Amino acid sequence: MLTAVVFDADETLLDLRPAVTAGLVTVLDEMRRRTPDAADVTLAELESDWGAVFGELSAAPVLEIRRAALARSLARAGLDDHLDEIAALFFARRFALTRPFPDVPPTLAALRTRYTLGFATNGNSRAERCGLAGEFAFEMYAHENGLPKKPAPEFYAAVVATAGVPAEQIVYVGDSWEHDVVAPRRAGLRSVWLNRYGLPRPAGLTPDAEVATLADLPMVLSELATGSADRVDVGIELGG
Repeated sequence: MLTAVVFDADETLLDLRPAVTAGLVTVLDEMRRRTPDAADVTLAELESDWGAVFGELSAAPVLEIRRAALARSLARAGLDDHLDEIAALFFARRFALTRPFPDVPPTLAALRTRYTLGFATNGNSRAERCGLAGEFAFEMYAHENGLPKKPAPEFYAAVVATAGVPAEQIVYVGDSWEHDVVAPRRAGLRSVWLNRYGLPRPAGLTPDAEVATLADLPMVLSELATGSADRVDVGIELGG
């Protein structure tokens, strides 16, 4: 029996990449407006600054990681003292443009009549700021109320406690193999891997199901709930 479906946010429900890119374009334009020293700074360099700081700060709140990346970007043009102003510009643009993928609203509407829906994320994407206000029975954000980030086991234990049902009755849906397949399975939850881009499936622990679009999720969950298939793959060709 399945009673709850809990979703990852970024790149699962929310089309984040275009919004982040637009936010960085806004940052770069503002840097160039403020100083000629930013004339040679490129968008590619601003994009790379996230990766440059992420390894050292991976356990930190995503807000802190983004601010550290922006600080690195501003230092390229001697604008170190303007972090708060530039970060505000970035986040205003990022949130203004972060919206659900087209398959999300009809899928949530179809599932809501049968399952308790949850939203549980490591990231900055708050449901009410990204076009998903009122869609979920509960929302959970890493680093609020002491909640550690995925893939910490405590994250999924908190999901189970908040959902109020046994772990085996919960399906976690997301795009990250480690965070949304391997870690939930180890915590006793079911998992559905959203593989929008047809990536090869990594070796090892497998999801309960794999879909290329959330439009297929209601059918897949029905099959899992009735036990008509041990594992379901819909809409993709596996690589490797």
